[in-house]
Amino acid sequence: MIAFLQVLVNGILNGLVYALVATGLSLIWGVMDVINFAHGDYLMVAMYTSFWIGALLGVDPVLSWIVSGAFLFFIGALTYKLIIRYTVGRSAISALLATFGLSMFLKNVCLYLFSPNFRLLSKTVLGGKTIETGGVIFPVPQLVTALGALVVIVLVYYMVKKTRLGWAIQATAMDKEAAELMGIDTERIYLLVFGLGGACVGIAGGLLPSYLAVHPEVGLLFGLLAFVIVAMGGFGSIPGALFAALLVGLVESLSGFFIAPVFKYVAVFALYLLVVMVRPKGLFGW
Repeated sequence: MIAFLQVLVNGILNGLVYALVATGLSLIWGVMDVINFAHGDYLMVAMYTSFWIGALLGVDPVLSWIVSGAFLFFIGALTYKLIIRYTVGRSAISALLATFGLSMFLKNVCLYLFSPNFRLLSKTVLGGKTIETGGVIFPVPQLVTALGALVVIVLVYYMVKKTRLGWAIQATAMDKEAAELMGIDTERIYLLVFGLGGACVGIAGGLLPSYLAVHPEVGLLFGLLAFVIVAMGGFGSIPGALFAALLVGLVESLSGFFIAPVFKYVAVFALYLLVVMVRPKGLFGW
């Protein structure tokens, strides 16, 4: 029983991190109908940012996530200004190919600058600490990262649903031309949405170096799972992304424990296929 509860805890903690990464992608996809293939590489850039701030300046990831989040907001906004705005309204494949090129660029720049070596911060504030309750162990770095991710997701959802900026984002997502007639600057909204999408993944990436090694391929799996989560939860749905991410985290953890670690992603993608066969628009899609 204790082992089963431990597996559930691990799945939930991983799922919350996946949810924050997927929330950024869901915002971009839901509002702009743009597939950002470089989303996982944004995470890799954020992790390197947090790692080098820690390695060179001694600032722990519990603080450096602020810098990585802000830096990825800037990267996201710059991506929109230089690349994405020329693809909006055109074929979806144009944005996909453009961001695929950006993905290759970011990955190879980091590969050239930092080598393919795995790098892990030592002596972090949270490193090695655990909390034990009833025999179930909560690793403090993973717990803090997961709770931080949940707080950011709730704040983003509140912003979208309860603020004037959020209403403008929803209006732009529903009908760009009608939003412009109402006086909404849709170009500014698109810029902010891409920046917010980058900031979400930047915050996640800023916290991860407290327990996860960084290398040029680290964002590949996170990016792929984010696409699966957004499609499973429903395009543009933040609650859908959260629910689907928790589901993915639990399936990954349970199948890895009860079947074999090599089959955990087989189970995740099998679940994804099952969901989209039954509900092509996702669990929370409309």
